Amino acid sequence: MALKGLDIFKLTPKTNCKECGNPTCMAFSMKVAQGAAQLDACPHITDDVKAQLAEATAPPMKTIKVGEHQLGGETVLCRHEKTFVSKTLYAVAINDAMDDATVDAKLEGVKKVDYDRIGERMYVEFLYVKHEDGVDGAKFVDLVKKAAGLSRNLILEVEDADLAKQAAAVAGGDCIINGATPANFEAMSAAATEAKAVLGVKAGSLDELYDTVAAIEKLGNKNLVLDATADTIKATFENVVQIRRAALKNNDRTFGYPTIVKVGKLAKDDDKMQMALASLFTVKYGSIVVMQDMTYAQALPVFGLRQNVFTDPQKPMTVEPGIYPINGATPDDICATTVDFALTYFVVSGELERSGKPVNLLISDAGGMSVLTAWAAGKLSASTIAKFFEEQDIAGKINNRKLIIPGKVAVLKGEIEAKLPDWEIIVAPNEAVQLVKFMKDL
Repeated sequence: MALKGLDIFKLTPKTNCKECGNPTCMAFSMKVAQGAAQLDACPHITDDVKAQLAEATAPPMKTIKVGEHQLGGETVLCRHEKTFVSKTLYAVAINDAMDDATVDAKLEGVKKVDYDRIGERMYVEFLYVKHEDGVDGAKFVDLVKKAAGLSRNLILEVEDADLAKQAAAVAGGDCIINGATPANFEAMSAAATEAKAVLGVKAGSLDELYDTVAAIEKLGNKNLVLDATADTIKATFENVVQIRRAALKNNDRTFGYPTIVKVGKLAKDDDKMQMALASLFTVKYGSIVVMQDMTYAQALPVFGLRQNVFTDPQKPMTVEPGIYPINGATPDDICATTVDFALTYFVVSGELERSGKPVNLLISDAGGMSVLTAWAAGKLSASTIAKFFEEQDIAGKINNRKLIIPGKVAVLKGEIEAKLPDWEIIVAPNEAVQLVKFMKDL
C-alpha cells in the first residue's frame, strides 16, 4: 500500500528539520507520496528509511525482469483507469519427447514471426522448454541448448532441482525455471537462486499456490512468477483474475507477481481456440502466454490486439511521417495523403493495397488524431500539408503531380491548390472502403 505524506514524514528522522532548517519537510513528504519529488532530494534521509519507503511505495505487483523483458509492475485492473505497464509476452512450447524434425520445424516457425508494426518489434519472446516424465535428462539439456541458439529467453519447465541447474547453465542467458511446487519449493528456490533465474511457482489450487509463495518468500526469494494454469479454461481464468485482484485490490503482495498461462495445455491441438485464449489472457492478466505454435497468421491479430491494449490511452499510436510506397509505387505514380493516426493509416493503406494500384501514401504529422479531429484542431490544413511537403522535399522525391486528399476534408481542396500550385488535387471518397473502386476508376 502506498504511504501517505504524513507516514513518510514520520519515517524521516526527527532531526531532519533541525539539520536542514527546512520548514517545508511536510510539503516535501507529500510531494514524495504523490510521485512529484524524489527521496534523494533530501540528504538527511537514511538508507534504511529509503529502503522502507521503496518497499512501501512500490507497485503492489512486483516488477520482474527476464533478460531485456519486463513483467509485472501493474497498478490497475483495467486499462482505462490509467494504463497497463508491462505487455503480455508470448512463448512457443517444445518438449524433450518430440523428435528432432518436429523441434526444428517449430523453431523455424518461431523465426518467421518477426516484423515491425508502428515502430515496435513483433516476435515470439520466449521458448517454453518442457521436460517430460520418463525422458532422459541429458536429452532435455540438449534441447535447452538447441533452443538457446535461437536467441530467445527460455522458460524451463522442470521439477528436478539438479536437472534445472544443468539446464539453466546452458540456457545462455536469463531464464525462468518453472518448477517449484509445494513438494519441492526449497530445492527449486535454491537452484533458481544459484542460477540467478526467475522461479516459476505452481500448485494444484490457489490456496496451495499462496502458501507455497509465502514459504518461498520466507526463504528470501522474491524473484518469482506464478503459473496460473489449471485443468480447465474456466478455472485458469478464475486463477488469473483472483491473483490480480488480490494483489491490486487487496494489496496482498504474496500474490503480487506476474503470471504464466499455458493455453497450449488448455486447448491442445486446437489452433483457433488457442488464438482465442491468447487474446483473452492478453486482455485479462496473462504476463506470459504459452502456445503450441505461433504462425505468422496467428501472430498478426494477437500482436495487434496486444499493441492496442498496452498502449497508453493518453498517447495514441502514430505512424512515422514520410512516404509509404504501396503496391510497388515509384516516384512516377500518383500520391495520396492522410494523417499519422495508426488506425487511419492501416485502414487507408489496406484499402489502397486491395485496389492493386500503385500509390505513394504521404503521412503527415497530425498529432495522432483522426482526419476530422486533426482538421478541427488545425493539425490538418493546407498550411500543415504544404509545410510537410517542404520538410520532406516531396517535390524532389516524387515526379507525379497528382495528390488525393481525404474526402472528409474536401473543403481544403481550394486552399491546398493555392499552397501547392503545381499539384492537381483530387478528393477521395468519404469512406476508406470506397477507395478500391475509386482507385480503379481513377
